[in-house]
Amino acid sequence: MAGSLLPVGKAVLRSRQPSNCYTFNADLQHPKSIPILPLFKKRVKQNNTLNKSVLSSPLVCQYRLKPVSALDSDVPRLIDQSSEDLKSSESFKQWDSLTAKFAGAANIPFLILQLPQIILNARNLLAGNQAALFAVPWLGMFTGLLGNLSLLSYFIKKRETEVVVVQTLGVVTIYIVISQLAMAGSMPLPHYAVTSVVIACGLVVNFMNYFHLLNPVIWRYWEDFITIAGLSALPQVMWSTFIPYVPNTILPGAVAFVLAVLAVFMSRTGKLPEKGIKFVGSLSGWTATLLFMWMPVSQMWTNLLNPDNIKGLSALSMLLAMIGNGLMIPRALFTRDLMWFTGSTWACVFYGWGNLVCLYCCKVISREFFLASTTAFVAWLASHPSHDGLFPLPSVLNVCIWLMAI
Repeated sequence: MAGSLLPVGKAVLRSRQPSNCYTFNADLQHPKSIPILPLFKKRVKQNNTLNKSVLSSPLVCQYRLKPVSALDSDVPRLIDQSSEDLKSSESFKQWDSLTAKFAGAANIPFLILQLPQIILNARNLLAGNQAALFAVPWLGMFTGLLGNLSLLSYFIKKRETEVVVVQTLGVVTIYIVISQLAMAGSMPLPHYAVTSVVIACGLVVNFMNYFHLLNPVIWRYWEDFITIAGLSALPQVMWSTFIPYVPNTILPGAVAFVLAVLAVFMSRTGKLPEKGIKFVGSLSGWTATLLFMWMPVSQMWTNLLNPDNIKGLSALSMLLAMIGNGLMIPRALFTRDLMWFTGSTWACVFYGWGNLVCLYCCKVISREFFLASTTAFVAWLASHPSHDGLFPLPSVLNVCIWLMAI
C-alpha cells in the first residue's frame, strides 16, 4: 500500500470568509494537484509582496527583544544582555543609533526648557512683582529637582550618556528656578539651604561614579540615601500639595521614612528574599519617576486654585517640556525600559500638553498656538513604529502589547 493512494469520494470545501463563500466539488488527490481559487492566488501574491517590502525596510528589526519586567528596569544596560545575533543585526544597530539620536536631540529643548521661566521670573523680581512667582509652586519644582537628581543616578548606572546630560541640565536649570522662588519668598530659606547641599553633593557623587572615580561603597551608600529620601519625600510632597484642604502635618513623610529605613536595612543585611532585595533595589528609580510625575500634578493643582496667577507660567517652557520628553519616548521603548517610558510619557502628556490646556482655557495663549502644538503632539505619539514588529503602531499601543507579554 506504500506509495499508492486509495480512491475516495468527493468533499465540499468552503472558504472562511462569508463575503466570498464559494462552494465547489473536487476530487481529493495529491495535495499538489488540489485546485486553488484565482482569488486566493492573487491575495497570497499581494500578501507576499507586502511582507517582502516591509521586511526589507531598514527600519524593521528582524529579531524580537525579550520583554522586561518592571522590577528589572533598574538593571544596567538591559539592551546589552540581548543575544549576539540580535545586537549584530543591521536593523538593531540602526534602531539603536536612531533612538540614541532622538534622546540626544532632547538636550536642545531641555537646555532652554527653564530659560523662558527663568527670564520671566527675573523680570518679575526686578519689577517687584514677587506675587507672580507664586504661580510656580516650589513643592512641584522641588519634586522635579529631586526626581531629576535620582534619575541622574539611575541613568548613570545604565550608562545612557545622552539622558545623563538631559538630567544634569534638568537639575541645574530647576535649581536656578528654585533659587528665584527662594528670593521671592515662595520657598522657605531653610528648605532652600538643605536642598542646595543635597544638590551639590549629588552632582559630585554622580559624576565621580560616571568617570569611575568613586569607591563602590560610597555609591552604595548614595543609592541607599536617594532611596530613603525619595520614599520619604514622595508621600509628604503629595500630602503637602493639598494643604490647606488637609491637615498640615509631617506624618506621611515620617511614616514613609521609617518604612524606607527598615526596608533598606533588611535588604542590605540579607533578611529579605531575592525578590524582596530586587524590589528594594528598584525603589530609588521608581520613586524618582513618581516624584517627577507629581510635578505636573502639583502645577495643575496650583493653576486650579489660583487661575489669576497663571500668567506667571511660561507657555514656551511647557512646549519645550512636551518636545523634550517626547523625543525620549522612542529610546525608552527601544531599551524596553518601563520606568523611563512611564516618566517620559507622563511628563509629555500632563506637564507639557496638560499645562498648555490650562493656559488655553485661561486665554493666556492663542487658539492657533494651542491647536498647532496639539496637532504636533498627537502626530508624534501616533507615529512611533515598532522596531520588533511589522506594522507602525502608536507608542502607547506598542507598549500595551509589550506589557501583556510580561
